[in-house]
Amino acid sequence: MGLIPINLHLQKLSSKSQLHAHSLLPNHILCSFIEAKPNITSPHHPLLLDSLIKQQCKLIKGHIVDMDNQFNEVFPLFDSLNSEFSPGNRIIDIFASCFSFHTFSKCNDKDLNKHIQQLDDLAIEASGIPFIALIVSDVSIKNNITTSILHIHIHNKPIIKILHHAVNVTNTEAELFAIRCGINQATCYNEISKITVVTDSIHTARKIFDSSLHPFQKQLIAILKELQMFFSLHQENSIKFWECPGCCNWSFHKTVNAKSKLFHPTPLFPSKLSWDFSKKQECDDLVNRWKMTFQALDSKSKHFLDLVDGDKNTLEPSYIKGSS
Repeated sequence: MGLIPINLHLQKLSSKSQLHAHSLLPNHILCSFIEAKPNITSPHHPLLLDSLIKQQCKLIKGHIVDMDNQFNEVFPLFDSLNSEFSPGNRIIDIFASCFSFHTFSKCNDKDLNKHIQQLDDLAIEASGIPFIALIVSDVSIKNNITTSILHIHIHNKPIIKILHHAVNVTNTEAELFAIRCGINQATCYNEISKITVVTDSIHTARKIFDSSLHPFQKQLIAILKELQMFFSLHQENSIKFWECPGCCNWSFHKTVNAKSKLFHPTPLFPSKLSWDFSKKQECDDLVNRWKMTFQALDSKSKHFLDLVDGDKNTLEPSYIKGSS
C-alpha cells in the first residue's frame, strides 16, 4: 500500500484535534473560549473569541480559532453529563431485563432458514396479538442524503409508514433516528406492551445502551427517555431487537429496503455536519487528494512508493479509520 504523505498526515491530526473539542465537557476551559452559550445567564469568559476585536484575534497563536470555526459547522451531539448516563440511573441499571438482542451469524442454509422462520413468527404474532408492535426499518444513503424508512405493524391497524431525509449524517445516526421514531410511535398506543424492532444494523441498536463517550449521545437521550417511560408503566413491558441481514431476503424488510432506495432527494439549503460525518468527510477528502497527487506527479518514485506491487497490481491509497 502507498504511504500517506506527511502533509496529509499532519492535516489529519489537526482536523481530529479540532473535532475533539466537541467532545469536551461544557465546563472545560476551552469551551469557555470558543463557544458562546446564549441560554446560560452567567457572564461569558473575558477571552471569548466572539468578544475579541480583529486585532486581538490576529495575535492568537495555535489552532484554537480553527476549533471555533468548527463549532459553526458541526451540530452538537455530545452530552456526557446527562442523567441518562449516570451510574445507578442508567436504563441498563434499572431495566436490564426489559430489553434483549437476537443476532444472526450466517453459518449454513439450515440456520438461515431457521432465522427467517423466526422472523415470520414475529410477523404472525404482531398481526394477531393486540399488545405487540413490530417495527421494521432500513436506511440508504445517496449523495450525502440519508433516507430512513420504517413500517410499524400493529394488530387490526393500518401499517404506519414513516419517511425521513437527513443531510450530512452517517448511516448509524440515520438508523438511530429511525429506531427513535418507531419507538415513539409504538409507545403512543396504551395497549402496546411488547415492541419488536427488526433491523439490518443490530450493532447500531446496541449503541442505545452504551453509556460511554461517543457522538450519538443526543440521539440516545431521546430514545432512552422514551424507553424509561415505557418500561416504568408496567413491569411486563419490553423491547426486543432482531437482526435481519440482507441475505435473509425477508419480505417485510425487503419492502422497506426497496422503498428506501426509490428516493433521489436534493438538498435545498446548506446544512451543518454531524460530528461523525465530519470525520468521514475528512477521511474521504484526504484519500481523494492523495489519489489526485498520485495521478498528477510525473516522477512519483521521488516522493512515493512505486504505484504497482510485485505482481504489477495497482496500489491504492489507504486510510485506517481512527488511526493517528
